[in-house]
Amino acid sequence: MPDQSIPEARTPDTAPAENEAASSQGISRRRLLGTAGATGLVLGTTGAAVGYAAAPSEAAAPLTSLGTDRAMFHGKHQPGITDGLQARGHLVAFDLAAGAGRKEAAALLRRWSETARRLMAGEPSTHDDTDVARDAGPSSLTITFGFGHSFFARTGLETQRPTALDPLPEFSSDHLDKNRSNGDLWVQIGANDALVAFHALRAIQKDAGRAAKVRWQMNGFNRSPGATAHPMTARNLMGQIDGTRNPKPSEPDFDQRIFVPEKGEPAWMANGSYAVVRRIRMLLDDWETLSVKAQEDVIGRRKSDGAALSGGTETTAMDLEKTDAEGNLVVPINAHARITRPDQNGGAAMLRRPFSFHDGIDADGVPDAGLLFICWQADPLRGFVPVQRKLDRGDALSPFIRHESSGLFAVPGGAAEGEYVGQQLLEG
Repeated sequence: MPDQSIPEARTPDTAPAENEAASSQGISRRRLLGTAGATGLVLGTTGAAVGYAAAPSEAAAPLTSLGTDRAMFHGKHQPGITDGLQARGHLVAFDLAAGAGRKEAAALLRRWSETARRLMAGEPSTHDDTDVARDAGPSSLTITFGFGHSFFARTGLETQRPTALDPLPEFSSDHLDKNRSNGDLWVQIGANDALVAFHALRAIQKDAGRAAKVRWQMNGFNRSPGATAHPMTARNLMGQIDGTRNPKPSEPDFDQRIFVPEKGEPAWMANGSYAVVRRIRMLLDDWETLSVKAQEDVIGRRKSDGAALSGGTETTAMDLEKTDAEGNLVVPINAHARITRPDQNGGAAMLRRPFSFHDGIDADGVPDAGLLFICWQADPLRGFVPVQRKLDRGDALSPFIRHESSGLFAVPGGAAEGEYVGQQLLEG
């Protein structure tokens, strides 16, 4: 769990037009959003404050504004990468059905893209909508699509498979369940309302039809926007502020680190990114036996405010050489925050955008909980892999976590108006 912060929130669109006619069954979602704008709910740029990494404000946005926030489907990059953390998330991997190939995959991505566009705009799906999200607005819904290593052989596109999609190496902390790892296709769904997120998950599953079947599916959550007095870096289930050093879109080299360049290889991955997905179980019963001081030494940061043990605030640069009165390093040599620093890994950086998970309590009373780790980078061989290798060699956090599933997916750039995600690959 590298020491990086969550991405900045995207400024939402304004609400749809107010003159949308009410349906015979009540006010439509479009009319509801228009009415919200007229009655003074927080819209426009103010709505950006609901994202964890949005610019600080004196007061949290009221929860009544959450439904109005909208991310755009069409664009240079796919949604769900640089958007702020969402309260609810679903990750799902599919395998193409026996006999399904490139033609079926293209038709599926076309259906999925249209469904994503409609749902992200707060509209019902094109057919057989379940009405689960009938009364809600977009709620910052994002839907993101990616291709796994096995997809290319299944569709006869082996020559188009990126080198960066080569399988990840094995790590000593891996205890991977192959049935919950990898997959031909990957879909990430996030929203600030649980029903909106579930509605999207159900629509995507139904759209798969006979072309693909679910390989695995995971559910996650984050703190709801507006739950704190002001926007702040999220906490994980260990109680730590998690992600202080994430690359930020405002940094000049952000795109270079996170996205494949427009003239990169292969051409169909232009403006895309690579997602590493890991289900990391936290051994909370063991972790919670540690004193706060011991927990802080493991991480290298104060639990209360996320500041480095060397002093200052959360954003103060960590002093790796500072020692105490006895000559000991204030930030221990094996502290997680020290090991994961880009300047300690040849500049390796990734954009973390995780969800926490809790899948119940085992028969012996142990919680099945942890982090759905998702990180984005232009090349995992220069992002995730070198950092994880270094963590493998002596991270103080390793005894308290277990990597239980893993996936690597090529996520192409965003779809232009009238196009679907992956069209250049599947029709090029």
